[in-house]
Amino acid sequence: MPRDESKLLFAPTHEWADITEVGGDKIATIGISAFAMDQLNDLVYMDLPEVGRVVNAGDELGEVESVKAVSPIYSPVSGEVIEVHAELPDNLERLNIEPYEFGWMVKVKVSGDGGIDALLDLAAYQKQCSESA
Repeated sequence: MPRDESKLLFAPTHEWADITEVGGDKIATIGISAFAMDQLNDLVYMDLPEVGRVVNAGDELGEVESVKAVSPIYSPVSGEVIEVHAELPDNLERLNIEPYEFGWMVKVKVSGDGGIDALLDLAAYQKQCSESA
């Protein structure tokens, strides 16, 4: 089933989070937004964290390198990395086409509120993007 962009939450740094409940735990599936992909253009390299890494909202999770620049990827939530999309770094061209489907990067088991309340809904995120364009 396709991920509904209107249900995603966004960090001001252009990462998205899809928060789901699994067995009483909140799991955040995280990626970078279509807006960020448009800004980055052609990606040539991606570095993702190891499973088991504990992150706080705002911590650097990894980085992406495009023909234009190297950009950090920040965690929009706090918690433990429980899964990494291992196929993604070898298929970066699909990230431009499917940023919210194939383009997920990591899954984080959220600790506490995990910073979820600080994230933006789609309308607020689109407003931020239009103001920075």
